[in-house]
Amino acid sequence: QVQFVESGGGLVQPGESLRLSCAASGFTLDYYAITWFRQAPGKEREGVSCISSADGSTVYADSVKGRFTISRAGGQNTVYLQMNSVEPEDTATYFCATDQSDTCNPEYFSGSSYPILRYLEVWGQGTLVTVSS
Repeated sequence: QVQFVESGGGLVQPGESLRLSCAASGFTLDYYAITWFRQAPGKEREGVSCISSADGSTVYADSVKGRFTISRAGGQNTVYLQMNSVEPEDTATYFCATDQSDTCNPEYFSGSSYPILRYLEVWGQGTLVTVSS
């Protein structure tokens, strides 16, 4: 059974850094494109960043470009999201998921949650990031 486990969240002050981890059981993350999503209270789930397994290319939401970095821990079945210069607007529960494609789906960054709900079925519990002074 496939399970995602997200970790690394916590309470941080604006401008600080945090690294989130996405691990999986019953599933090899290295074979697939992995996307980080987030959902703030009262808002729809949105794509944050994706890393392809086909060529290692990455995608970032405009709101996190230049601040967040997605990467894989080779051989450890883990994908990281390094969050730098965090802002209060980054406060959300963060999830990782895959549609089992090897390339990133730009629809997840379109601002609509419809493709996210349509193509992604397996979700972990997420990890809560709170940015507050």
